[in-house]
Amino acid sequence: MDISLIIPLYNEEESLPELSDWIDRICTDSNLIYEIIFVDDGSSDNSWEVIKNLSESNKNVKGIKFRRNYGKSAALNKGFEAALGDVVVTMDADLQDSPDEIPELFKLIKEDGYDLISGWKKKRHDPFGKTFPSKFFNWTTRKISKIKLHDFNCGLKAYKNDVIKNIEVYGEMHRYIPVIAKWSGYHKIGEKVVQHFPRKYGKTKFGMERMIKGYLDLLSITFISKFGKRPMHLFGTMGTFLFFIGLAIGTYLAVAKFFFEEYKMTERPLFYFGLLAMIIGSQLFVTGFLAEMISRSSSDRNVYQVEKEIGLNDVSKSK
Repeated sequence: MDISLIIPLYNEEESLPELSDWIDRICTDSNLIYEIIFVDDGSSDNSWEVIKNLSESNKNVKGIKFRRNYGKSAALNKGFEAALGDVVVTMDADLQDSPDEIPELFKLIKEDGYDLISGWKKKRHDPFGKTFPSKFFNWTTRKISKIKLHDFNCGLKAYKNDVIKNIEVYGEMHRYIPVIAKWSGYHKIGEKVVQHFPRKYGKTKFGMERMIKGYLDLLSITFISKFGKRPMHLFGTMGTFLFFIGLAIGTYLAVAKFFFEEYKMTERPLFYFGLLAMIIGSQLFVTGFLAEMISRSSSDRNVYQVEKEIGLNDVSKSK
């Protein structure tokens, strides 16, 4: 299969028929063998019924429905697991991303050899309350990750199949897929200016709480990428450093007490600083040891409750 299109959605029943027909027209005109995987993230409207009807009229349309709302990252992760195409394209379901970009994105991955292409909404049709935080977020992510992309949060991206099968996405990590890919060893990451349309139906799901969660996840992914498989290297190093500082202070005070000074060690504030350093150092060391054991046994981070599926290896059928 040439291309898989993964489309996470939440309450987008009005846009789905138009989006599906648009994708079908573009892929057919470009002679691309394709599949569309709609991932319904626990919608409360009739989105799933619309997906069922689309699948009945077009066998290239497939669907996954979550029992409840998990978030965009969970939807993408589940879609990545199911994708069969050599090239995988993700896009939003609100018709703000243009399927006309699909052939060029496919070419950049398949022929030009990129591991990942991220869309850049150079001209955005969003309110200031959404665009300004996004610019600040993108600036921060560029500084931390050293990846020169203008728009990390653009939903329109293209990947080699190998990339999406070897990364893990959870929380608000969908914003940082280029960062995750780079730290997983995929370094040929490019950018393409893409068309952005005003929202045609419904309303945005964006809120300030997502921005806060996004920054917390940026800190998480920075830590995980460097120490996720070896937390003892961080906590153990910090703990050992603090412990030996405290030990050095204690040794100095003991020598001073017995050879040079008359008053008690406990009468000096430095004594309590040294004691505190040894206690905190010991705690950090134990934290690293426990984190090391947890990281080696954790296996259920991306377990999501799927209620129904359509067209995916006949695992289950919608009733």
